[in-house]
Amino acid sequence: MKYPKEVLTKSKTGKIEARILEEEGQYYIYSYEDIASGKKENKTKLILKNQDKHKEFFLIPLKERGKFLALESEPKDEIAVWDPKTKSVRKII
Repeated sequence: MKYPKEVLTKSKTGKIEARILEEEGQYYIYSYEDIASGKKENKTKLILKNQDKHKEFFLIPLKERGKFLALESEPKDEIAVWDPKTKSVRKII
C-alpha cells in the first residue's frame, strides 16, 4: 500500500515505516502519596481510555533518565483521584 509522506518515518535501522492509528481517546496519569508523611511514592499509573474500555499501566522508572517500564495491570471498574487544582475528587473511570 502507498502511504502519504506525512505518515512515514525512519527506524533506527534505517527501515521506512508508516505510522498507523489503532485507537484514540483520553489518558490520565496519577501518582500515589503517603497520607501520613505527605511524601510522593515512587509509583505512577497511566490510564488509556477510549469510548468502550480502558487499559491501566504502572509506570516504573528505569535507571536511564526519562525511560519507563510499563506493566499492564488489571483494569478497575471505578477510579477516583484527588485533584489538587480544584481541591475535589474526580471520577476518571
